[in-house]
Amino acid sequence: MEAIREGLRNFVGGWRKWFPKVARAPVVVLPIQPDPVYEAPRIGLALGGGFARGVAHAGVLKVLEEAGIPLHCITGVSAGSIVAAAYASGVRADDIASIGGAMRFADVASWTICKMGFMRTERMEAFLRRLLKKHRFEEMEIPLGVVATDLQSGRMMAFRDSGDVMLPIRASCSYPGMFQPVAHEGRLLVDGGISVEVPALLARVMGATHVIAVCIPMQAPAIAPGNLFEVINRCFQIMQHHREELWRKYSDVVIEPAVSDNGWNAFENAHRMVEAGEAAARAALPEILKIVEQPLGCCSPRPAGHKLSPA
Repeated sequence: MEAIREGLRNFVGGWRKWFPKVARAPVVVLPIQPDPVYEAPRIGLALGGGFARGVAHAGVLKVLEEAGIPLHCITGVSAGSIVAAAYASGVRADDIASIGGAMRFADVASWTICKMGFMRTERMEAFLRRLLKKHRFEEMEIPLGVVATDLQSGRMMAFRDSGDVMLPIRASCSYPGMFQPVAHEGRLLVDGGISVEVPALLARVMGATHVIAVCIPMQAPAIAPGNLFEVINRCFQIMQHHREELWRKYSDVVIEPAVSDNGWNAFENAHRMVEAGEAAARAALPEILKIVEQPLGCCSPRPAGHKLSPA
């Protein structure tokens, strides 16, 4: 630190020979704040979207739960925000898997005639109130972050710390064209996956020193879209695939459950997709344990290079 201050003094001193006004000005060296260093790793879990295929997140959580991996925070977009909120509120991974297996599209959406979207998400709120044990961010057992997208500005909107979780989750799941945007404080909010596929950056902002990112891969090429919604869905998957660097650079471990052979609405295959999540997490567990077992006093968060807009 003293070497940095001395360098600054020498730099200013050299300019004093040429500029008298500088010579009359005092040298002020502002204190440089060191990066925070934590005694132990702070693990953040970031869950991506995937609609029905997002039930694979429950399989990942089961493995982390069994291995005793401590979570500093959990973040989610779209389907991942539902699973993240349920787990943060105290619902066990097994129960999330069971509920996901019994879930159907009609539990979270209803058809309507509207120029902004074909479906409404109000029904999702009743589903969430039954699923979650706690309904406010400040009550969660694990700090929770939910990402939505501001349709007008295009910015990521981060919901965390305080307030009701229902509207942020509904907004994060409001897939454009299918669901109507959710109005909030003069903004129109849509699916968080439009701005980022996996919210690893938000986990960093919330203090995680290391992030486990769970990405639901795009559907296999052999599955051809059969209707308008599937065409739109595939287009967004392609777009997200080409922008993976936006979240991968903030991730230390990436888990990708092998669910690409399932359709976006394949709730009937929930049990198999949970098993795929378990298998992918078990394969990544040695790498995760290396992070958890790092020596004390060695962990500082990676600097965040992008800004999130607070909700």
